Amino acid sequence: MRKDLVPAAEARAILLEGAGPVGQEEIHILEAAGRVLAEDVISRRTQPPFPASAMDGYALRTEDVSEVPTVLRVIGISAAGHPYKGTVSKGEAVRIFTGGAVPEGADTIVIQEDTDAGDGSVEILETPKPNQHIRKAGLDFSKGERLLFAGDLLDPQRLALAASMNCPFVKVYRKPVVGILATGDELVAPGGELSDGQIIASNTFGLSAMIADAGADILNMEIARDDRGALAAKFEEAIAAGADLIVTTGGASVGDHDLVFPVLSEMGAEFDFAKIAMKPGKPFLSGFMMREGRKIRLLGLAGNPVSSIVAGYMFVRPLVNALAGRQASLVNPVACILGSDLPPNGPREDYQRASAERSADGQIVVKPLDIQDSSMLAALVLSDALLVRLPDAPAAKTGDPAMAVMLRDI
Repeated sequence: MRKDLVPAAEARAILLEGAGPVGQEEIHILEAAGRVLAEDVISRRTQPPFPASAMDGYALRTEDVSEVPTVLRVIGISAAGHPYKGTVSKGEAVRIFTGGAVPEGADTIVIQEDTDAGDGSVEILETPKPNQHIRKAGLDFSKGERLLFAGDLLDPQRLALAASMNCPFVKVYRKPVVGILATGDELVAPGGELSDGQIIASNTFGLSAMIADAGADILNMEIARDDRGALAAKFEEAIAAGADLIVTTGGASVGDHDLVFPVLSEMGAEFDFAKIAMKPGKPFLSGFMMREGRKIRLLGLAGNPVSSIVAGYMFVRPLVNALAGRQASLVNPVACILGSDLPPNGPREDYQRASAERSADGQIVVKPLDIQDSSMLAALVLSDALLVRLPDAPAAKTGDPAMAVMLRDI
């Protein structure tokens, strides 16, 4: 395991190297929203399967209306799901409604606004053109056509297309199961009774929402006390439940009560690194263990709430995306200008909570909050952006160019 401070970009590359979908399954499209296709989907039908009317009106032969007005005999009705079975011949028309099959013999539709209906007849008031208002068979797609592809995210329009293709089942990448565990004697679940020195556990709730949105099923491992046996039991519980990834918050540093690393090491885990050159979020365990041929990835995040959320956006969410078959949602800073002076930065990449607004010329102006303590969730909620300062960046002045990760649109 590396002992040095790993640069943030390098840490992300290590995390994502070799990360891919955890498996495949076939599911009904009713359950497939937000899932990623594991194989192409080929249409089992042609759409529309017959020439269909795009308007309410009359189906007739163009050649029968060489001049207007012309009166034609109405011989039947064609409505959606109820086609007219006969053939339109000279001097005849069929009343037709949107979606209705165009009857044999007819080659055009005259909309009802351009007609005057009589008793068993219709007067055509506008000269039609061939094929007007007719949707040709196969206008949308044809049977055997490949329309959805492996790697596609099944959004509402793709799900509707799969249904229209008469493909009720699709093969998708399995959702990774992610166990989330808070560690520490000081933690109490929301709504619990606090003793002296205790606080409410909050990190797992933000991480759970983030990870579920990234495409995973959440395994809530609740809270583990600062006890080796209790912690090991929680890990074994997650492994038995099929966890593909276990994420812990707290206990990832090197203090006497930081037990995540030693306990996992005793269980056979291997680690890539334990520290990232970033602020907040320096303590960060990255590793894995093998059980019965199955790889279980392990991430240990800092216990400070802001540290865990920032690390979640920067590292956990992209990894979960990859395990779910999605494109990794990398955090890409945007160009901005400073709204205040800044002192030189230290040796770690810094993500400072900041307000942001648009200037008159459309530039994003970012101003760091006065207090940057990594325990302050309320300040994170009030922030519009994370101002990114590179390691050892020199002092900067108001109006200088900068980079920021946007937390919301402005």
